[in-house]
Amino acid sequence: MSGPHGEEPRVVIRDKRRIDPTSGAVRAPAGEQPAGAPPGASGGEPMTEQPTQAPAQGAAGDGGDLARQLAERTEDLQRVTAEYANYRRRVDRDRTLVADQAAERFAVQVFPIVDDIERARDHGDLDGPFKVVADRVLGLLDGLGVTAFGTVGDPFDPSLHEAVMHDTSPDVDYPMVTTVLRPGFRRGDRVLRTAMVAVTDPDFSTAAPEAPAAESAPTEAPADPASD
Repeated sequence: MSGPHGEEPRVVIRDKRRIDPTSGAVRAPAGEQPAGAPPGASGGEPMTEQPTQAPAQGAAGDGGDLARQLAERTEDLQRVTAEYANYRRRVDRDRTLVADQAAERFAVQVFPIVDDIERARDHGDLDGPFKVVADRVLGLLDGLGVTAFGTVGDPFDPSLHEAVMHDTSPDVDYPMVTTVLRPGFRRGDRVLRTAMVAVTDPDFSTAAPEAPAAESAPTEAPADPASD
């Protein structure tokens, strides 16, 4: 008997045996999951492994971009750190320079007062309240690291001394400071004011001349007694 469109009806035969006649394995009923089978597996349909999807081609490229960006940021950070360190050094150097210049300017303004104090000391007038004030003024210079120099007997040094008088003497062996008219001051290695001095140079012109060697007189030969 044919169908409405002239097709032969299909005959469907369902094998409901619990034992597979070929393998002898127990079959699970339709719609049930066999024992030990992975979840989602049906009784009559074998499980097929899904192929593992290969990673996208762009993953390696993204990793390279990240490494390059990290290297660039690291270089930027190192450059900024070095620039900041140089900036701090410049600021510290400039701050020290400004402080030194201010200290030296103040010290130079105090030097005339120190000269008056030294003149008063030489005349014996440095006593009483004036001595207290003088000690405080000199203490200010000590606090700034300013020291005086220039004493009798020092070798003359044009970078430290200003010679306003010169004389000579056979009693000195080198150009010597014999009088200090005004002390000098320096702060560390920097000379703030040269010392005003009188210098005595050696005088070799008065040395006794060497005595000339005595000329030997010719000696007469003794007379020969046989000749008489």
